[in-house]
Amino acid sequence: MEYSVENFKVQAKKFGFSNASELNTNALVFMPEVRQMCNSDLCHSYNKNWMCPPAIGSLENASQKVKDYSFGMIVQTTAQMEDEFDYETIQSTETKHKHNFQKLITELKKEYPEILPMSSGTCSICNKCTYPEQPCRFPDKAFGSMESYGLWVSKVCELSSIPYYYGKNTLTFTSCYLLK
Repeated sequence: MEYSVENFKVQAKKFGFSNASELNTNALVFMPEVRQMCNSDLCHSYNKNWMCPPAIGSLENASQKVKDYSFGMIVQTTAQMEDEFDYETIQSTETKHKHNFQKLITELKKEYPEILPMSSGTCSICNKCTYPEQPCRFPDKAFGSMESYGLWVSKVCELSSIPYYYGKNTLTFTSCYLLK
């Protein structure tokens, strides 16, 4: 399949994403402030997962890693919540987003064997990460989050001309793929 933004958008929608757009690779600015938010461990994954800080590596390493990729795409899953405490919708939307994200990685690897996926939230391929006692079980499938790489997701969306906020009582999970 010939790469085009429109082809990717169609493919992303087939995989169940609400929205997709080309990633402005110039928007990939690795910010220590974002990494500091990871250090506060609000998601309970800091220093507990191979794809989260500190195990995922430094911001300098992340910056070097992405230089090898020539283009990328953003995907989003948006849901309407009954109210801000609609945990059932939050949980089901996250599960759906991560499932579709992993399925699209598999599909994209057929055409783009070198792919750097950055998800929304902690890598959850395994029920319990082996960090730090054992090596990662699936290093070729594991993925870090955009935040673990130090990216300010709303800013990346803004600079890539895709909305980040879809209105009151909405929830959006945003991820991206870097491709060669």
